[in-house]
Amino acid sequence: MKPFLIIPLVLLAAVGGCADRDEAVDPATAALNPTLTDIWVAELLDSRRRLRLGTPRNVTDRPGYDNQPHFLPDGSGFLYTAMDANGQADTWRYEFERGRRFRVTRTPESEYSPTPHPDGGFTVVRVEADGAQRLWRFRDDGDEPQLLLEAIAPVGYQAWFNAHRVALFVLGEPPTLVVANLADGGSEIVLQSVGRSMHPVQGKGTVSVVHKVSADEWNVVEIALDGTATKLATLPRPSEDFAWLPDGQLVVGHGSRLLMRRPGGNDGWQEIADFSEYGIEQITRIAVSPTGDRIAFVAQR
Repeated sequence: MKPFLIIPLVLLAAVGGCADRDEAVDPATAALNPTLTDIWVAELLDSRRRLRLGTPRNVTDRPGYDNQPHFLPDGSGFLYTAMDANGQADTWRYEFERGRRFRVTRTPESEYSPTPHPDGGFTVVRVEADGAQRLWRFRDDGDEPQLLLEAIAPVGYQAWFNAHRVALFVLGEPPTLVVANLADGGSEIVLQSVGRSMHPVQGKGTVSVVHKVSADEWNVVEIALDGTATKLATLPRPSEDFAWLPDGQLVVGHGSRLLMRRPGGNDGWQEIADFSEYGIEQITRIAVSPTGDRIAFVAQR
């Protein structure tokens, strides 16, 4: 695929609202009409060269909003967003060894989309006092918040190419994919009409995102640092949340099921699990551990 048009980015005006439809950031609205979601985890098992999944566990089981899991680099746990009854969203952490969860950030602002930074700590989309949504970085313990990109807002999600280059989902009509360079503050729009699911492609120094070509065609594309976009697969509608399995295959949530396929393959999407017997009906927000032994996903209560 030929490179998409690259447009210099000066400033994207901040707007009120939310990072996306299921992520209210107005505390009053969130408290009155919260989205009830849980994070489930299942083991990834390799049985005679055939991938299978273990029994899923609801690890954040509570009547509230728990969303956006992102595994820690060593696979020992994951970061996620949790919202309290007052609509305050903070970063939390779940640890597998102890089976416990605890709050990492305690700020007057709300933080969403926690993502480990390649050089340590983690980055978030922070909803500031004036409603601006910008990219911030915290230490692992949730201290010393640092604004990374002053001019780019409203940010919804992020994925890191490396320690200095980041791909950002920026809200607008349509939403755009912006690649920013922290070293010099430069940024470029490399793709328009993108979706919320963004993941680095392991071992390639690229980022994969959803390109919404039309109402009926949503593709996973790979973005290189020079802005070149390569189509990898067409998603089964209405699915838009994907992740990468350890063997290089894509996995998506489709209702109560998880489907997978190899990019460029001819076999189409194959079912690897159906969790309907556990009351799971709408799988979104998928993450796979770097160690390849677990998969996390979000489902509505």
